[in-house]
Amino acid sequence: MSTSESEAASPTPDAVSAHPDVDAALLDLAKGENAWAALSLADRAQLLDKVRELAVQHAADWVDAAVAIKGLNPKSPLVGEEWMSGPYPFAIAAAALSASLAKLDAGTSPLDGATFGTAPGGRTTVKALPLDIFDRLLLSGFSAEVWLQPGIDRATAQRDAGLAQRAPSRTQGVGVVLGAGNITSIAPLDTLYELIAHNRVVALKLNPITDSLLPVLERVLEPLISIGAVRILTGGADVGTYLVHHALVDHVHMTGSALTHDAIVFGTGDDGARRKAANEPILDKPISSELGGVSPTIVLPGKWSSADIKFQAEHVATQRLHNGGYNCVASQAVVVSSEWKQRDEFVSALRDAIDRAPDRSAYYPGSDSRVAGATAVFPSAARLGMNGGRVLVTDLNLDEYAPLLQTEYFAPVLGVIDLPYGGAEFAARAANLVNEDFVGTLGVNIIAAPQTIKSMGSAFDSLLESLRYGAIAVNAWTGLAYLTPTATWGAFPGHTLNNVQSGIGVVHNALLINRPERTIVRGPFRPSPRSVLNGEMSISPKPPWFVNNRTAATTGRLLTGFAGAPSWTRLPAIFASALRG
Repeated sequence: MSTSESEAASPTPDAVSAHPDVDAALLDLAKGENAWAALSLADRAQLLDKVRELAVQHAADWVDAAVAIKGLNPKSPLVGEEWMSGPYPFAIAAAALSASLAKLDAGTSPLDGATFGTAPGGRTTVKALPLDIFDRLLLSGFSAEVWLQPGIDRATAQRDAGLAQRAPSRTQGVGVVLGAGNITSIAPLDTLYELIAHNRVVALKLNPITDSLLPVLERVLEPLISIGAVRILTGGADVGTYLVHHALVDHVHMTGSALTHDAIVFGTGDDGARRKAANEPILDKPISSELGGVSPTIVLPGKWSSADIKFQAEHVATQRLHNGGYNCVASQAVVVSSEWKQRDEFVSALRDAIDRAPDRSAYYPGSDSRVAGATAVFPSAARLGMNGGRVLVTDLNLDEYAPLLQTEYFAPVLGVIDLPYGGAEFAARAANLVNEDFVGTLGVNIIAAPQTIKSMGSAFDSLLESLRYGAIAVNAWTGLAYLTPTATWGAFPGHTLNNVQSGIGVVHNALLINRPERTIVRGPFRPSPRSVLNGEMSISPKPPWFVNNRTAATTGRLLTGFAGAPSWTRLPAIFASALRG
């Protein structure tokens, strides 16, 4: 969405409204807020349970709509991405939020029974994954923990968990959610978070790219729509602008780019730039945001087998090419040690993995021009894939990479950056590079052999502490933090309206934790059976989100069914599909 000066100058409805459907929706929500305020916590949990059931019931229609939007072959394994980034994370988030409301209704904290730990800097941590036996089986070897901001102890965390649902009758007005156009669960997940974490009724404005999802989302969210707690709107930039400046709106949450955020908050053109510099917003209400950025992957040097190199090259290719490269947390730069003896072998395998990944259409608007812009800046870059639509930038001097670190291409563009250091110094230099030179703080990935991590000892924990990112993945992709409903998702805290970077605030966070700082996710360095043979406590095969997983569509569909009705009897089919991947 973009905001023009003329649009921003008329923030409230005129006598003859330009958008009467928006006015009507907001009036409905203003009335619906009273109905929402009157609901008990148990009633709200029941609504979430119904929403979860409907998400699974209509999951196939949801996926079909996403497949059409993205131009995927309906028989392609890549359809698995749409199951696992659409109805599946939405269904498990609804269940997790319902569980937190049930604890609050019972007079306890959502963190009652949680596993707490400690992290460097005197921080308290909360385990977010695994939480039960099904987590341990379905995501064997994967884990997630939320680090709280410094100074938050266990007792404080337990006392404050629940956020606005600790006073459910004290509602917070009408919130606007501006949905994203890439991952189809973003908009409905953000809607649930506004409704539960902040106790606001929600006007959800879909991105025009995803307008065809409207009938599905209306069916899935019907229990919330019927009581006036949610309204779904469509339309272009004019509708979005009118909506966010409307007098009946109390808060705005958006997912998108920093440019869009700044246009909403400060306006466009020279006047917008001036207002941003002076921190003089034209938006007269608070705004939270998730805005992406340039996500790095740091590869710590070690002694890897040929199979390790091939698997991790596919891992990095997935971090870039999942959803065609149109992810806010897609890896855009891989930081490696030029002193690593296996550096060339790894980069060669990475090139092959990118080149051989399944072909797909460039569905996101402007992708081709952004790819062209990258190749104009980096003329020596390799053009890979069937149609040469993927770009790999390598073998440049460090100072030549600046445009790659400051521009979120939102397209299949990846660079490999060499640092002339080894061992602990490489880790420290890499952390400094991604903290200081990369735009954005949403997510960073670290790939390291278990022996390398063990040899670093406490220095590895210090490395994690030093990285100023909202999600850190160790031998996993930060997309797992997005997928885990009890994890937090958002930028590292501390950004401001006129230096917003990857945004302000968090979403997902189904444990309703107050003042989180970051989420750390971890995974096995090797897939099963090599993981077990090398001493890793994991039986997970190649993850279903890998772009070259042959059974991702089947596994994603089965996982979504499981999310609707977890059962031991559903596990054998899921395992059989996953093992064939």
